[in-house]
Amino acid sequence: MIPVCRLEDLPKGESVRIETTPPVAVFHTDDGDLYAIDDTCTHQDASLSEGWLEGCLVECPLHAASFDLRTGRPTCLPARRAVRTHSVTVEDGLIHVHLAAEEGTAA
Repeated sequence: MIPVCRLEDLPKGESVRIETTPPVAVFHTDDGDLYAIDDTCTHQDASLSEGWLEGCLVECPLHAASFDLRTGRPTCLPARRAVRTHSVTVEDGLIHVHLAAEEGTAA
């Protein structure tokens, strides 16, 4: 479990990047939901936390590939592969990310 920041410090409609390996982006949607995904676009190395958030979708700032934050799946080209998703919890007002196991490794 990785502490990210206080919930009040991540406004709705914003994201924050955490420097894990690989980096992870945490998004706070306008609806108040929190999602975490690997921060690197699967099409080309671009930070998704620097992209545009609309609902549960984030658009890559480099080539406009879009990803569903709930599933990690791309919703349009040029991206074809999903990004890894991670679970998010809030405890005592602090956002935590629980990193998912990488493919091919035990959880």
